Amino acid sequence: MSDNKTALVVSAHSADFVWRSGGAIALHAAQGWQVTVVCLSYGERGESAKLWRQPGMTLERVKAAREEEAKKAAEVLGVHDIQFWNLGDYPIELNNDSLFRLVDVYRAIHPKFVLTHSKKDIYNHDHPAVTDFAQNARITAQAHGHNPHQKVLGAPPVFLFEPHQPEQCDWKPDVLLDISSVWEKKRAAIECMAGQEHLWEYYTRVALQRGAQAARNSEKSIKYGEGYQSVFPHVVETLA
Repeated sequence: MSDNKTALVVSAHSADFVWRSGGAIALHAAQGWQVTVVCLSYGERGESAKLWRQPGMTLERVKAAREEEAKKAAEVLGVHDIQFWNLGDYPIELNNDSLFRLVDVYRAIHPKFVLTHSKKDIYNHDHPAVTDFAQNARITAQAHGHNPHQKVLGAPPVFLFEPHQPEQCDWKPDVLLDISSVWEKKRAAIECMAGQEHLWEYYTRVALQRGAQAARNSEKSIKYGEGYQSVFPHVVETLA
């Protein structure tokens, strides 16, 4: 798959990829990109309050509900490869076995870009743990001495998607993506996440705000946007 247009999204919990990068996923999927989404956790403890309020709820039922929601959202966005690793929640449990598993994913698909969490999130420590994990796996996948029979990874750019409260997380976007053409898909995917209905309108407002900022920094009419923070320098052949 190394010659194909591929992308990797490493999502701490089963809803994160929808709120934070659903527009980017839908936009690239519509252009023929193969997007792999890895959900490391279901968010079964800390992000499923609505489900836990139901009488007789169990941990396994919460996980099943979260997986079903995420699968529906992924289908709406055009994702054909979504993986659920069930690594626990609050706290997420990341060890070397799961690290090398993610390295294998990197080398299997050779993503042209990677999306994952902010480096800091004082409200959810799973998120920075996952971005460190994802970037450690990227480094290992670039190492010639790791499973030398495999083709090593190149240098895919990494973009950190928006945390819930960016000002408190020292997150500042330097990439604004126009998602106006796929907003209806993202909104439909958002509405698949029934367990967190209280966030539907919040992330609609975020998309409008980032869209307004994108329009202000371009010559385009943009209504909906997503913000990202790049990790590495962009290597370009022109500044135009």
